[in-house]
Amino acid sequence: MKTFAHRSPPAGRGAGGGAERAPGQTMKDIMLKIIGKQMTQDGEDEQVEFITEGRYQAEDGAVLLQYDESDLSGMAGCTTDLRIIGEKVKMERHGAAVGVDTAIEFERGRRFKGYYETPFGAVEMEVLTNFVVNRLEPEKGSGYLDIDYNISLKGLSESRSRLKIEIM
Repeated sequence: MKTFAHRSPPAGRGAGGGAERAPGQTMKDIMLKIIGKQMTQDGEDEQVEFITEGRYQAEDGAVLLQYDESDLSGMAGCTTDLRIIGEKVKMERHGAAVGVDTAIEFERGRRFKGYYETPFGAVEMEVLTNFVVNRLEPEKGSGYLDIDYNISLKGLSESRSRLKIEIM
């Protein structure tokens, strides 16, 4: 298993697209610890771990998280937005690093079909969510989110992935 660590620069401030925010509301600056683990069918595990500055907001039963991707993730110049409502998560990535904005929805037992941007263009993608654990505490701006899912990129790869995001 390979593990990498990285601390990325501050999240972008209001640059295009992104998580839906009520007019006049501001997002709180936070630190996020992000661990992404990919387990391939041949038993090869790869883990990426980094700490980054991000932004947080709780509104109308939803939690919004936003952070900038880094060189480590291969998506520098891209912003990731997460909208979390209970055990449902919508992830959107947008910016210069992705030619086509990417959205993925995670909900236990549900299949999501869409497109994933690669350096070679958009590829058809299918995600099956195994579980979502939401231990975020909206009133405190703390806690963590844990997502386990299988992903298939048509013609390229199939793997199981786990994403854990902790507000530090």
